[in-house]
Amino acid sequence: MATRLINHRACLLLTLVAAAALLTACGGDKGDKASQTAAKVNKEEITVHQINFVLQRQQGLKPEQAEAASRQVLERLIDQELAVQKAQEQKLDRDPRVVQQMEAAKREIIARAYAERVGESVAKPSNEEIAKYYNDKPALFKDRRIYSLQELQIEAKPEQFEAIRAKLAAAKNLNEFAEYLKSADIRFNGNQAVRAAEQLPLAGLDAIAKMKDGDSVVSPSPNGLTVLFLVGSRSQPVDEARARPAIEAFLLNQRKAEVVQKDIKALRDSSKIEYVGKFAQAASAAGGVTPAAIAPVDLAPSAVAVPTPAPAPAPAPAASGMDAATISKGMGLK
Repeated sequence: MATRLINHRACLLLTLVAAAALLTACGGDKGDKASQTAAKVNKEEITVHQINFVLQRQQGLKPEQAEAASRQVLERLIDQELAVQKAQEQKLDRDPRVVQQMEAAKREIIARAYAERVGESVAKPSNEEIAKYYNDKPALFKDRRIYSLQELQIEAKPEQFEAIRAKLAAAKNLNEFAEYLKSADIRFNGNQAVRAAEQLPLAGLDAIAKMKDGDSVVSPSPNGLTVLFLVGSRSQPVDEARARPAIEAFLLNQRKAEVVQKDIKALRDSSKIEYVGKFAQAASAAGGVTPAAIAPVDLAPSAVAVPTPAPAPAPAPAASGMDAATISKGMGLK
């Protein structure tokens, strides 16, 4: 319990101190600080520059909302400053866990800034490239559908797979198949969702797009089988004009990620990297560790903010995900 409390306090302090440090860095010269002071908290000042820094990070803020948002931000900064002062009074900023987390946060921010700098050299996709992507992905655009899906996660042993598949093929509907699973004492969990094409994982979209209403597909899972039912669907195509902003943002982010990974590989190739101790043994046994063999630190420009296009008039609820982020990763059913 004590360790959990310390970790919680450390994470809280890290957030407060790191944010405060970043905000202070945007405070401007001392000469204009007095005129830009928004509030004084004991001996410390909160400036308009700090408020503006926070507001700039709030996407979609309308001009008429700026004044009210500024007051809300100021109140949060006051609370933050009070917490930071109390934490420093209790010397929490010297806690080894906090120091370690602050250093890690600093490294991540600097590395991400470097990735963003590398990505600045990437050219935007041409009209021809955008049109090609649109035409190459009919399931996302021209033939886009809204899918009503049901999924069953079945806990089963390999020797049960054949019987389960046979019962699924013979079942008239999902309820009949579910009743079989219950009667056979086979455990399962189900969920359902309505998803637009861009809200499904890209890797599986083409296969789902080929399904007809009432079809099902079975795939292996770590604990047994996953059964996906297409209960129903309706057509809702997207024209190229509406899709263009999302496609452009997606292709640009994809291109930035490729440039960053290429640059990191070049840095690895030109640097001396020596694994030590158990890590040296593991690298030797694996024949060396390549960049593709490890999970990258969050350097890829996928973390770069991408403007979300304005929604088309009167979209269906499930169609609201037509943006670069959902196209990029998909949402799945869970």
